[in-house]
Amino acid sequence: MLMQKKVLVTALLAGFAAVPTLAMAQAKGNADLGFYAGISAGQSTSSDCGGSCDDKDTAYRVFGGYKFHPNIGVEGGYSPLGETSSGNLKAEANAWDIVGVGSFPLGNNFSILGKLGFYNAEIKLSGAASGKKTTTDLTYGIGGQYDFNRNLGLRLEWNRYSGVKAPDVAGVSSGDTDIDVVSVGALWRF
Repeated sequence: MLMQKKVLVTALLAGFAAVPTLAMAQAKGNADLGFYAGISAGQSTSSDCGGSCDDKDTAYRVFGGYKFHPNIGVEGGYSPLGETSSGNLKAEANAWDIVGVGSFPLGNNFSILGKLGFYNAEIKLSGAASGKKTTTDLTYGIGGQYDFNRNLGLRLEWNRYSGVKAPDVAGVSSGDTDIDVVSVGALWRF
């Protein structure tokens, strides 16, 4: 009887130890896991103009990432965020970012996603004044993704680069701005 209990306990422990291995093997077999790359384009809007300047421009993003779980991935990208102008002063913003991406499937091919991470942006002034300033702060976003097949997906998303600081003009602090980007993009899974 004691021998049977030991065999049963050993079998149960071996079974419980195999569960994570089987789950990981199943996850690795999931077609949407792994590396991906993409590009998106859309419109950026700066929050600091208050209607007194041209605060909208075209923004782009080139990105790549790795999805290591059906619902979790990490992504990095580069974004020319566009240009704002007021009179003869222009400000051009560019940013590098790294974000965690969480996704939740709503059907066979559609999922919603959320992003949270950090960016490093540079604003360059030209025209009546010149200078540049670099900022590192929080970026986040939400969106949806439709997968046409195992490799090709389409995204619609909104992203915010919060607290982007502009260079001081004539010794006066220019403050900071939030830059919002609404974009459509495509991604390719390897």
